[in-house]
Amino acid sequence: MNFAVGLKPLLAEARSMESLEKQLICPICLEMFTKPVVILPCQHNLCRKCANDVFQASNPLWQSRGSSAVPSGGRFRCPSCRHEVVLDRHGVYGLQRNLLVENIIDIYKQESARPLHAKAEQHLMCEEHEDERINIYCLRCEAPTCSLCKVFGAHKDCEVAPLPAVYQRQKSELSDGIAMLVAGNDRIQAIITQMEEICRTIEENGRRQKQHLGLRFDSLYSILEERKKELLQSIAREQEAKVQRVRGLIRQYGDHLEASSKLVESAIQAMEEPQMAVYLQVWVCLPCRITDMSKVSMSSRPEPGYENMDHFSINVDYVAEMLRTIEFQTEPLGEDEADGPGDGSETVADEERLDSLEVPEATEDVGPRQKPASSPHGQH
Repeated sequence: MNFAVGLKPLLAEARSMESLEKQLICPICLEMFTKPVVILPCQHNLCRKCANDVFQASNPLWQSRGSSAVPSGGRFRCPSCRHEVVLDRHGVYGLQRNLLVENIIDIYKQESARPLHAKAEQHLMCEEHEDERINIYCLRCEAPTCSLCKVFGAHKDCEVAPLPAVYQRQKSELSDGIAMLVAGNDRIQAIITQMEEICRTIEENGRRQKQHLGLRFDSLYSILEERKKELLQSIAREQEAKVQRVRGLIRQYGDHLEASSKLVESAIQAMEEPQMAVYLQVWVCLPCRITDMSKVSMSSRPEPGYENMDHFSINVDYVAEMLRTIEFQTEPLGEDEADGPGDGSETVADEERLDSLEVPEATEDVGPRQKPASSPHGQH
């Protein structure tokens, strides 16, 4: 015999109670009717409080009667069928109470308050022997049954045990299984918690290493910027020195050109003098001045290639290749190194390594290669 068969009446009652509960739901508050329950002319039911709320919502301009807040007269529509309900001078208090529904609600609440196990005990009867309670358990068929089934029925050749003993044993086994599952769940939760902590640690370590890497590259950027500034200053110094020398020569030749132009004008004016005596007086000093002007040296000029600045070219290919090969250290960092730059020893080492990379054909003090002030060609 199947144990579920004995529960069929109980399940049928539960379904009936559920269906009854649906019929006792107020369409306004969507809860079980609250007494007093009023019946409308269309035979639909409402809580009187809900009916009062519907009426006041439909008639917002109606005044309350005295201090009882009960509308007098008026009309509203049924929320279920939209039938118009006309109230007399008593308002919603003039609607008839549905005592039948109120009694059903009381019975339903009493039945719902009864313990489930008490209901089950009343309905656990043998299906084959309707007057016999189920009081034993067939160990071979693994099904509850009654004493008559053991003596005369389908379980007469089976080994049985008292139902309370089997109940306690299986309940104890189920309790042990639950305890085992709970312990397993606790272990799994501990593992999950540990893994979540590992995730947080990984995120924190990643954030710290990203910050540390950023600081390392920032130090390299500062080294490159400083070296760039030094080399630009070297170029600027030589550029300024060369330009100053050339501009000095320009001023020197400009002065000579101006003097020569004035001498040419004086000679032309002398050539145009019509009086011979005056011409001869002017001519006395002109040949000497012309001879002196012609003897001025024109060899003081920049040597060929003086304007060339190609010696400031640098080759950074090998430095770029070295930067491209930057990788993480395969060996674990020490405690001091892992905490950060520390006292800056690694930054100093990086600066020393970059400073040792001399640029071909160019040094920091490139300007003094050309010394315009000491050039022999710059002297007159």
